[in-house]
Amino acid sequence: MTLWIAGLLLAVKVSGAELSFNFSDYSEGATPTNFQAVLGGSGAPGVWSVVNTEVPPMLTPLTDRALVVARKNVLAQTGVDPTDERFPMFIYSAQKFRNFNFTTRFKVVSGITEQMAGIVFRYQNASNYYVVRANALGNNVRFYKVVDDVRSDPIGPDVPVSANVWHSLGVQCEGNQITVSFDGKPVMPTLGDNTFTEGLLGFRTKSDAVCYFTDASVDYTPIVLNSQVILNGIIEKQPRILGLRIYAAQTNGITTVIASKDTAEVGKLGTEAEANAINNGTTSFGREKGAVVMTLPLHDRNGDFIAAVRVRLKSFFGETEDTALARGRMVVTQLQDQILSTQDLY
Repeated sequence: MTLWIAGLLLAVKVSGAELSFNFSDYSEGATPTNFQAVLGGSGAPGVWSVVNTEVPPMLTPLTDRALVVARKNVLAQTGVDPTDERFPMFIYSAQKFRNFNFTTRFKVVSGITEQMAGIVFRYQNASNYYVVRANALGNNVRFYKVVDDVRSDPIGPDVPVSANVWHSLGVQCEGNQITVSFDGKPVMPTLGDNTFTEGLLGFRTKSDAVCYFTDASVDYTPIVLNSQVILNGIIEKQPRILGLRIYAAQTNGITTVIASKDTAEVGKLGTEAEANAINNGTTSFGREKGAVVMTLPLHDRNGDFIAAVRVRLKSFFGETEDTALARGRMVVTQLQDQILSTQDLY
């Protein structure tokens, strides 16, 4: 579990796409969608929901007449189980990230055993991930990785971290280069580590720390999966296919689009039809005006179902369900000729 330190690298904007987590879109008491609450260590699960609180503006007001604070809805972890090795996490499960710049503002509200807030990234599961956290009791910022529930030695400086004050925390990943920022400035030399190359990201607290998070966003270079490359090749040869999507199950059991003829659909949630195709090999069929739509299972070389394929084809007069399904299965066969295992999807 060795970490090595490279030269200081200032966080810069990663070219590509940007995703903002706007918790103000949710009503007070609601739990944001596309997130999964998980627990590292032991103790009671975290309590993640939206609360309404006062938040100062991100930028300094241009005039003293401007509002110093405004009320808005933010994400909160309010569970207060004091178990020492309790790490509530709230993971965005809709897509993975490889190269990105993830930032958030946070406030440590209370805690007797701990007053700690952080972000996790390149998350694989509750036992394997990177984390950056700020500690208001210890007045420090630390980075470490967790591999099979074993933490590496923490790296990071002692800096003032005030409770009940909004701070910012960020991490930039470019390949194996990891740069950590606190209150808008790098706080340690750039780190290098090859353990996790991509993964999910989210928020984390410890023990009985009650913490708020807001203004979270990730600027990232989209990952082009192998399944998208394969799908693109099929569409290029058969442009008359009206729609083609590949769905896979995520760590929390939900299905999402991982490849599509319309790449804007990547990350969207699947339906019961896709879940049934993956779990049971079930086929579904429907008709639209001038088109037939079907969801079919995709299996690996061993015959195990690993994904679902939604095919939308232009229909013709007198077409039967059996004929349409036969056409759809031809498309799925072309995918299966190149996707022989779950790994080939990614």
